[in-house]
Amino acid sequence: MTEQLLQLIWQFQYYNKSDLKAIGGEALQIIYAGVHNTNQGPDFLNAKIKVGDTLLAGSIEIHVNESDWKNHNHSNDNNYNNVILHIVWKKDKDLQLNFPTLVLQERVSNILLSKYESLMKTQNFIPCQDSISAINELTFMAWKDRLLIERLQEKSTYVLQLLQKNNNHWEEVFWIMLAKNFGIKINTDAFESMASSVSINILAKHKNQLQALEALIIGQCGLLEGDFTEDYPIMLQKEFRFLQKKYNLVKTHFPIHFLRMRPANFPTIRLAQLAVLVYESSHLFSKIKDAENVKIVEKMFDVTANDYWHYHYTFEENTSFKKKNLGKQMIQNIIVNTVISVLYAYGWYNNNEDYKNKALKWAEQLLPEKNSITTGFEHLGISNKSAYDSQALIQLKNKYCNEKKCLQCAIGNKILSI
Repeated sequence: MTEQLLQLIWQFQYYNKSDLKAIGGEALQIIYAGVHNTNQGPDFLNAKIKVGDTLLAGSIEIHVNESDWKNHNHSNDNNYNNVILHIVWKKDKDLQLNFPTLVLQERVSNILLSKYESLMKTQNFIPCQDSISAINELTFMAWKDRLLIERLQEKSTYVLQLLQKNNNHWEEVFWIMLAKNFGIKINTDAFESMASSVSINILAKHKNQLQALEALIIGQCGLLEGDFTEDYPIMLQKEFRFLQKKYNLVKTHFPIHFLRMRPANFPTIRLAQLAVLVYESSHLFSKIKDAENVKIVEKMFDVTANDYWHYHYTFEENTSFKKKNLGKQMIQNIIVNTVISVLYAYGWYNNNEDYKNKALKWAEQLLPEKNSITTGFEHLGISNKSAYDSQALIQLKNKYCNEKKCLQCAIGNKILSI
């Protein structure tokens, strides 16, 4: 037994409530189990109970062992002065407290305990995969809503940290988040560091000079070092050295990785595409905020790297002709992971429900993400029809299933109650 499981049992009243008696023999009646408290103090607040003929209102504290009350030194903590009932799994010591203690060990179904033990011990894709088919769609839909909001709030926290570091400049924050997204996981730190070192004010000064933008963006990632023989990289290298000195740019310290990556995702290609995006757009985040629908936003990111890259994936290595456009999948990735995240954070920061709702609506309109997590859920019969679904499923797997937080999960709670 764990204290978290015991809290769940109490919160949802998963125990035999007939003929309740405290340790001393007093008759107990639970009128209201209280509100679960996740902050400091007793586990449940504003509870109401009846002890004999006496009605009591106050807090409830829960422990596995009765002795935990003394071990946790609650008697000397003013936060616990209002406790009216002590819930324990087993009696291991007679503390003779001035309020009743209720033991639940003989009142909880062995089936519930067995289900919980099974969830904790399984090595399956998700702990409840053998039982999840019993959960109805309405329960899952409601939990997905909560999961997506939770995921967006977590991302918003990071966005707002960036906002504070960048003097509340939303366009700067969007530029940094956008560059990070172009890093495709393995190079996110390097791309974010580059964007942080090349401000949008610097980029604006070269707004109409694509080669200068490319030199700044690629050069700051350390990809214009070494000896080149082709004219184009030599030109970019000279341009970058000049701009680096002019703006006193400090090199980033994150390595750039090419291994185990499809050529279309090579950092050289993504950086070249990012440069074209900067070249072809201005006040991008402001335009995104004003966009009426997500299709307009998709068109904003429909860019293609310059001609040199149609014959290259890296400098100095010629390939057959292939236009290096950003691609629908990458555009979707950017909208899901950057556009929607920053837009939601903007609404959260400004207490504007319109922007938050727009972010959620766009997530519903985008195609679902396809990865090992979403595929795993699809194999279990869980629907993944939009980015709204896939983002919720990613949050579920990473924050609940992997950490076996079944007691905090609506699905886990439901399975334990069946």
